[in-house]
Amino acid sequence: MTTIALRHARVRYGPLEALHGVTLAAPGPGLTVLLGRNGAGRTTVLRALAGTVPLSGGTVVWDGTDITRVPAHERARRGLCLVPERRAVFGSLTVRENLELAAPSYDIALDAYPALAPLLARHAGTLSGGEQRMLALSRALLARARVLLVDEPAQGMSPTVAARTYGLLSELDACVVVAEQRLPPVLRGRTAIVHELRRGAVVFSGEAGEWERRAAHRTGSIPSG
Repeated sequence: MTTIALRHARVRYGPLEALHGVTLAAPGPGLTVLLGRNGAGRTTVLRALAGTVPLSGGTVVWDGTDITRVPAHERARRGLCLVPERRAVFGSLTVRENLELAAPSYDIALDAYPALAPLLARHAGTLSGGEQRMLALSRALLARARVLLVDEPAQGMSPTVAARTYGLLSELDACVVVAEQRLPPVLRGRTAIVHELRRGAVVFSGEAGEWERRAAHRTGSIPSG
């Protein structure tokens, strides 16, 4: 078991405060989803957990230890992996070289995403958006992280590949935190923790099923399943 959490976390970008005392936890093994519109604070939460943005208040806690002052590279060394929405691959390197930087043997990556096999000699910067996401996630799978943070993992992917991606993430023996604008259809009915953010604050924390019921009540629709 592992848990990473924010406690009363505040983050500022210049004069603007992006997170207003956010408290949330992501247990693992398991999947936690950060939901919210653009500007809600989802990406900032991931960056705060990864240590790529400093807190102006509050703490980051990993397995009961305050790591607020632990730099990003040290968190990575301890087993935390961040897959950002953009610039998640080395565009000037080939697909093969990108994978080899993560691990000498990359069969696991090609098993996860067979579509990458014919692209091994291509430069990553020439791939489509969905292909780059597959490559970025493959690199993360090879890292065997204890905590995996992914910003919009299925961006640019077909529904079939997106479903496969969430299947892979759900099966990892890790604490997995993903940021999405909407709850992915493939997660409906599955076990997952949801934290919904609005304007830098948490407005809901609970099971995905409970979030779906509340969302259905707000819209007057009947949840499927």
